[in-house]
Amino acid sequence: MEVANPVLPGMHPDPTVCRVGRDFYLACSSFEYFPGVPLYTSRDLVHWTPVGHALTRRSQLDLRGVPSSGGVYAPTLRHHEGTFFLVTTLVGRGNFVVTAPSPRGPWSDPVWLDEDGVDPSLAFLDGRVFYTRNGRGADLDHPFVYQGELTLAGGPPIVVEPRVIWRGTGGIWPEAPHLYRRGEWYYLVAAEGGTSYGHSVVVARGTDPYGPFEPSPHGPLLTHRDRPRLPIQGTGHADLVDLEDGTTWAVLLAIRPRGGRHQHLGRETFLAPVRWGDDGWPRMSPVRARLKGPALARAQVPEAPERLRFRPGRLPTGWLFVRNPARGCCTLRERPGFLRLWGTAATLRDVASPALVCRRQQHFEATARMRLQFEPVNPGEQAGLCLRANEDFNAALVVALGPSGRELRLDVTLRGETSTLARHGVAAGPVTLELHATASEYRFSGGTGRPEELGSVPTRSFSAETILACSGRHHFTGAMIGLYATGGGAHATVPADVEWFEYSP
Repeated sequence: MEVANPVLPGMHPDPTVCRVGRDFYLACSSFEYFPGVPLYTSRDLVHWTPVGHALTRRSQLDLRGVPSSGGVYAPTLRHHEGTFFLVTTLVGRGNFVVTAPSPRGPWSDPVWLDEDGVDPSLAFLDGRVFYTRNGRGADLDHPFVYQGELTLAGGPPIVVEPRVIWRGTGGIWPEAPHLYRRGEWYYLVAAEGGTSYGHSVVVARGTDPYGPFEPSPHGPLLTHRDRPRLPIQGTGHADLVDLEDGTTWAVLLAIRPRGGRHQHLGRETFLAPVRWGDDGWPRMSPVRARLKGPALARAQVPEAPERLRFRPGRLPTGWLFVRNPARGCCTLRERPGFLRLWGTAATLRDVASPALVCRRQQHFEATARMRLQFEPVNPGEQAGLCLRANEDFNAALVVALGPSGRELRLDVTLRGETSTLARHGVAAGPVTLELHATASEYRFSGGTGRPEELGSVPTRSFSAETILACSGRHHFTGAMIGLYATGGGAHATVPADVEWFEYSP
């Protein structure tokens, strides 16, 4: 069965996978977004269904003041004797583990392990629990792979001090290490080259879990750094899983740049086969947009438009906040059938948590639409549809109070500077706001009747490459489409009510 890559499009970086019987479970990084660490399940490694998040409480994940592209880095998900273990990093605080009887929870509060390194991993082998991560190395760009063990006997996990077990093959940023056993060999799979165009997967093996480890004589297990014309780039950060039929597959991250070296959807989750040679070394071929899937793969069906109507309860899994949401800023109960947003003093430009709920942009060609009821009474009060990369790069089509009354306004923030691209008056009543995305541009439209276009912005303005070039900071997330309200420095005096939201691939 031929299937399409990526299997989880949009921002799904640093994937990790485990198998429990016939079921597969997958987790990804979440960075500054809340709830933290999305979780998915599948029966065929191709169709993934969200089951929730591992970090859903402030007691588990406090993101106050966390910068964009900070927060929660690469997790590892494992299952052992009826319990799921998820180990990950909160940058600036350290590495921690949470546990649950099911991916659906309830997940425990964190047990903090140590403060050094990122990308922790667990391996339950030979009756022991190996704890592997990167850590201080020769210099900032060349950390080493460290490994210790956890004791789990009758209480919280205790870390046996990690020590260096491998220094990599020479590429920058050895990270994302995972330890596996196959026959007499222990395999160490890691990433090198940084999580961009030089990214790679490397592998080494030894007869002891602490090494010494011999790197593969075949070179990197996978990299696209020497294949710049391939539409998929940045391949790396792989986690392997064995199927019941004896085959091995990898989930990994990669990017899909457009318009030259510009990618704005973020790092996505791809699927690829792993072959074992007669010499006992694994091998992988370049990752393709279409591939022959696992034997148990089912046919993929075209994605249909998704119209979300709001009912009391919770937002569907996949809707996120920027950092921990302010109490009362988003409610489904105050006006049944609507999502009500109460704008806070925070805006899209603040390192805070504005009244914003958002979802990943998962397709280059897509349309997002919303129906909004909002009658601002004070300057600064605004609500509408936004596109977010981070605080310094975003765009918002909002209903606001202008010099002559209620207006539609398109505000774009680039390099931290906000400008108004267009504005025009709009009559009282519900407003439809639209965002039309292509691979090269975003077009914004709105109105009380047939929406009229207000302006457009190139997608490359929100690419990771543009953000790095302009700010000097790496951008690890992807484009998010959000429903947004603000009081513009004060709490809004009137609510913004969203009647429905539609996302059409």
